[in-house]
Amino acid sequence: MDRIRIVGGNELNGVIPISGAKNAALPLMIASLLTSDTLTLENVPHLADVELLLRILGNHGVDVSVNGRRERQDEGYSRTIHFTCRTIVDTTAPYELVSKMRASFWVIGPLLAREGRARVSLPGGCAIGTRPVDLFIEGLTALGATMEIDGGYINATAPKGGLIGGTYTFPKVSVGATHVMLMAASLARGTTVINNAAREPEVVDLANCLNAMGAKISGAGTSTITIEGVHSLSGARHRVLPDRIETGTYAMAVAMTGGDVTLEGTDFALLDTALEAVRRAGAEITVTPSGLRVVGHGNAIRPVDVVTEPYPGFPTDLQAQFMGLMTRANGVSHVTETIFENRFMHVQELARLGARITLSGQTARIEGVSRLRGAPVMATDLRASVSLVIAGLAAEGETTVSRVYHLDRGFERLEEKLTRCGAVVERITD
Repeated sequence: MDRIRIVGGNELNGVIPISGAKNAALPLMIASLLTSDTLTLENVPHLADVELLLRILGNHGVDVSVNGRRERQDEGYSRTIHFTCRTIVDTTAPYELVSKMRASFWVIGPLLAREGRARVSLPGGCAIGTRPVDLFIEGLTALGATMEIDGGYINATAPKGGLIGGTYTFPKVSVGATHVMLMAASLARGTTVINNAAREPEVVDLANCLNAMGAKISGAGTSTITIEGVHSLSGARHRVLPDRIETGTYAMAVAMTGGDVTLEGTDFALLDTALEAVRRAGAEITVTPSGLRVVGHGNAIRPVDVVTEPYPGFPTDLQAQFMGLMTRANGVSHVTETIFENRFMHVQELARLGARITLSGQTARIEGVSRLRGAPVMATDLRASVSLVIAGLAAEGETTVSRVYHLDRGFERLEEKLTRCGAVVERITD
């Protein structure tokens, strides 16, 4: 099993290209099930989750063609992928595939909309807490679907003639369920109104792509989205937006280590709340023609309190990284997690590096220390794993992060990007 070895203490200086967003790419790829024409996606990152979803879509009959070339040594892979699903050959998403990646459950929407039926395995829980599918079931039921749970699967059936537009109000914000409702309602008869919809940029990106395919969606990016159903969707060409979580992660890394890094190809507006928190912590962040410039001052980190919230609030996917930054702050900070109930598993691993963190319910109290010391640590999930990398970059001596397959799910060529900016980072394959 691979590990990452880090020798801390170096500033980061240079350019880091920001990849396409995994959280945008996955629903966009699933949208290819909605049309028999070709959907072409540009700027698709090369990640383990993307590769797994390519296999899953192939199981349903999607033909995939990948074109890409390495443009320059300091750039990420620029992949353009063509998806063509002339015929859906299987409306079942089996447990052995859905269990490996929760987002694959989202195929239930397009399968139901296009074929009128779907049999999709329940995804179960995950390391950062339970994420029930009741919102998916209730939302699709509002479109006229019949949903039955049998033997660990959801058997979904649309009424004769297809799904019917309806109104649904989410009792709590759900990005995944909003994605599914957008896709399903695009082919429903009549008008659908979604209230308390997720407002994340990835939702807007999916709506823009669906509109390019011929859908009629308005209000994406607000809490109320209206979808006028159409008979069919066509192909389109769409570019995946930059990864705001990767952007925030590297900004926090520079703030912690010190240095001067340009984050190329990203957009401040995608995560202004998180970047303002990094600014309050002492980093300088400026918008440039190519992206963002981040200047960190290392030992001059100020304590900042944050609370995770649905967009446009502070993202839960940056909570672990920000906590890593706060371990070196000159004072006491607090991080409160409101989205997932079990997303503090990185705390005990940060403590191995010398962090002083105490938990009280869903709030972590971080007492900044003057220095961290390298140690062997273990990744528990995707975002926790990269928080350990950030802390290791600023720690004295050597840090080894094991179970880095979590990192491969969401960070494209992390070691190479950091190494080019002066970090001592290498992958060790046993």
